[in-house]
Amino acid sequence: MSKQAYPEQRVLIASATRKTQDEFMRESALGQSLLRLNEDRRIKGVIAFENRFGLPAVYNTALAAAAPDDIVVFIHDDVWLDDHHFCDHLIQGLAHFDIVGVAGNRRRLPGQPSWLYTDIRQPRETEAFVSGAVAHGAKACGEITWFGPLGVECELLDGVLLAAKASRLLESGVMFDTRFDFHFYDLDFCRSARQKHLRLGTWPIAITHQSDGSFADPRWQAGLRTYLDKWGE
Repeated sequence: MSKQAYPEQRVLIASATRKTQDEFMRESALGQSLLRLNEDRRIKGVIAFENRFGLPAVYNTALAAAAPDDIVVFIHDDVWLDDHHFCDHLIQGLAHFDIVGVAGNRRRLPGQPSWLYTDIRQPRETEAFVSGAVAHGAKACGEITWFGPLGVECELLDGVLLAAKASRLLESGVMFDTRFDFHFYDLDFCRSARQKHLRLGTWPIAITHQSDGSFADPRWQAGLRTYLDKWGE
């Protein structure tokens, strides 16, 4: 069977890993996913191997190196790309929104510490405001958590996967704040994008995330204080 002919649209997968290149491709969820999608020649990995920097620094470097028409996907290394129409769904989503993700919140309240929680002492956000779906598990095609209808405009997106055309971010001056490392860079990025009147939305893109995150992490608590101070909350 001949290889599929694709339109000219590069999709840069920007991620960071503490693993070596060989370990990343052999062991990580994202590395194995890129091998699985190898036939889709639109995809190009921009991976920071053996990384010791925060995600914003890595993501900003990838964005600066992108061509204007490139789609840049900012994604964690512990994510399985279950969707073999990954690039096509990204292209479709970015025809509707400036920035797309897999899950998000249609509102943002003062002092909100997460896209899914308006207050860490309270249950997660009500179903009327959340959107998207994410699977979780150690292996690909994990158990799916459904949050709400997809294809809707949001104020905040889950940072596990954020995608945009490079030109939209570069023209608007929206980048990631290096004051954050692994926590709160996504909320801050979304708020910065909304300040520049960029449209954020969820789109049907199938992934499995190996981590559920943790509010107990001291780095998370420190990041929250920095985030709230920056935004005067």
